[in-house]
Amino acid sequence: MRLALVARISIHTIAAAQLTLILVLAITSFAQAAPTRLTHYLPGLVAGDLIEGADGFGNLRQDPPVVPVMKGGEVVGHAYVTTDVVGTIGYSGKPMDVLVALNNEGTIVSGRLMEHHEPIVLIGIPERKIADYIAGYVGFNPLRTDAEGGSRPVVDIVSGATVTVLVIGDSLMRSAARVATRLSNAVAVVPESPKRKIDPAAGDRLGWQELLGNGAVRRLQITIGDVNEAFRKGGDPKAIARPEDGAPEEGFIDLYVALVSHPAIGRSLLGDAGFERLQARLSEGQSAVLVMGDGRYSFKGSGYVRGGIFDRIELVQGMETVRFRDRNHERIGDLVPDDAPDFKEIAWLAVPDEVTFTASERWTLRLLVLRATGALSKAFTSFDLDYTLPETYTRPVAPQPAAPTQLAPTPTAPPQAASGLLADLEDTPLWQRIWQSKTVSIGILVAMLLVLTAIFFFQDMLVKHEKLFNRVRLGFLIVTLFWLGWVAQAQLSVVNVLTFASALRGDFQWSYFLMDPLIFILWFSVAAALIFWGRGPFCGWLCPFGALQELANRLARLARVPQIKIPWAVHERLWPVKYIIFLVLFGVSLSSLAFAERLAEIEPFKTAIILRFMRDWWFVLFAVALIGAGLFVERFFCRYLCPLGAALAIPGRLRMFDWLKRYRECGNPCMRCYNECPVGAIHPEGHINPNECISCLHCQVLYHHDHKCPVVIQRRLKRERRAATASPSMASPRSADAGGPRVREGEAPSTLTATS
Repeated sequence: MRLALVARISIHTIAAAQLTLILVLAITSFAQAAPTRLTHYLPGLVAGDLIEGADGFGNLRQDPPVVPVMKGGEVVGHAYVTTDVVGTIGYSGKPMDVLVALNNEGTIVSGRLMEHHEPIVLIGIPERKIADYIAGYVGFNPLRTDAEGGSRPVVDIVSGATVTVLVIGDSLMRSAARVATRLSNAVAVVPESPKRKIDPAAGDRLGWQELLGNGAVRRLQITIGDVNEAFRKGGDPKAIARPEDGAPEEGFIDLYVALVSHPAIGRSLLGDAGFERLQARLSEGQSAVLVMGDGRYSFKGSGYVRGGIFDRIELVQGMETVRFRDRNHERIGDLVPDDAPDFKEIAWLAVPDEVTFTASERWTLRLLVLRATGALSKAFTSFDLDYTLPETYTRPVAPQPAAPTQLAPTPTAPPQAASGLLADLEDTPLWQRIWQSKTVSIGILVAMLLVLTAIFFFQDMLVKHEKLFNRVRLGFLIVTLFWLGWVAQAQLSVVNVLTFASALRGDFQWSYFLMDPLIFILWFSVAAALIFWGRGPFCGWLCPFGALQELANRLARLARVPQIKIPWAVHERLWPVKYIIFLVLFGVSLSSLAFAERLAEIEPFKTAIILRFMRDWWFVLFAVALIGAGLFVERFFCRYLCPLGAALAIPGRLRMFDWLKRYRECGNPCMRCYNECPVGAIHPEGHINPNECISCLHCQVLYHHDHKCPVVIQRRLKRERRAATASPSMASPRSADAGGPRVREGEAPSTLTATS
């Protein structure tokens, strides 16, 4: 017996050591330089598809990562991937790789979306629309002046994928500007160096009307008639057929903007305390704009809550497009000037450090107006509010001579740093910027994990108090569903497992998996939990869809919906279904990861959690059907269909400890835990199947319950009998006549029975 126990501990120790070694090797690989995305795609590229007539590629060069495109031994252009040059992050939090080819003049001649993980595009928007959007940038040359046709192209936004295409367009222009500039022999002269610069000491504190009068605050009034006319000119019949309600002269939005990072303007609008608080949030030289809005249309919208990106406003200057994120803004209650209007929305937004922005030069705040044309489709139009900082707040600077721009014609030309608007910046790694932008969400998730860890480590104390434990579990599930799922959208999926396995077999880059901090932290916590408890902590506590099923079932029980008890013989034969599903998905992913991701739609996670049921009707019907089945059979999907649960159950066998306590009477004769287990993870003979257990701890509540567990009831009755015997005067005559204490109503009898 002892030898068997020692052997078992040794096996678990070795397995845990192996898992720990894998984690250590994985973490230490952070320090290794990851290959560029271009090297990943280069073997499958055809030069002629990028630049007409090209017949091959030259030697790959770095800084920036580009490859010369050759024709007859001569360089006719260069190709690169946008994510190697600038950030291309959308709602998914993962990079979108766009392959771009420039000719020797620095003009974009082709572009192709190579890889993305945008759920909005994957659910039904044809990638052809994204391809058409990218094609709209062909012919754009960032090295030309506006007079030469170098202004930013006007491309129609793809309905239903606003943020996705805006980020793609931004990355196309910024990356083209940086690559073309770095490949040129001389400093780019477009646009000209600023003639004026910010003078922090200039200007006085003024009232609202004075700021409006001198141009420090600019205004854009849009009426309902303006919006309807703009959509009419856009030509979308569906958008035209859904005009805004109201009179044409009725206000749609009254929008104001000011450069609030200038001390005189900032103190005038925010006051001394508000301006100092703003300065504390800004780095040296960083700019911020104050946006104020009133009317029926919100310039902020609600999309930033979901994806962290403001999709209704953007700042445009030259070739740069500034898209604001939630971390770059702060809501303001009221303005300081007494004569300032009352606005519905006021917020300052900081221009990110990685963007080249000259506050003393003209810039534009662009407002995007959305109009729903269907359940999942939208049409868009835009209005521009131009802003130029008044000369009162600036001072002149001496003009700087500029050399002509000429793109390097040979692949051996050394890269040189450039200055001006198109200067290449040493960006912070993309994944680090994303983590910095989600510090609040990361803090909440870490707090949830610490609470859950405490629940498991001190479970023996907690489960003794049934009401308290039920309230704690209910509260945790609510937070998991509403915040972790519907707000933060941190729903793990079997797709993550397939992607990780595919990356291990190919071009593995940790930076890719670090792009979504919440998902990464969750997976790291799952890996740690597998050592201690198996898959239960995630499946039973941290899975938003699992929480949705359990909460829905609780409501069903309150509504007296009958619960179906699946016969054990059928139940144990349905267990393997989810393992079969996972093995099929894994096998398909070995040959086609994209096809496996589509098959993974058997998980309703994307429909119910990520997209919150805003999807095609057949996806919604499937998800609702699974939730409906869970009203009668608790956690129906978790029990029989979930491939992610199956994927976690396999390594979950490595756990080192058995935390769930059992009595030798469990299953013989008592079967209460077997009957009440919410997922049927307890065998009739009392054994707990760790592959199916979700660690809900309900059996542990029963284990300590002195009115439900027959073993504990017997112990309590014996204690009461001894107490009554020791103090006869305290025992009631009726109890003495009955020969002992009575069993309370609804309580299990003192003798163990097979039906308890």
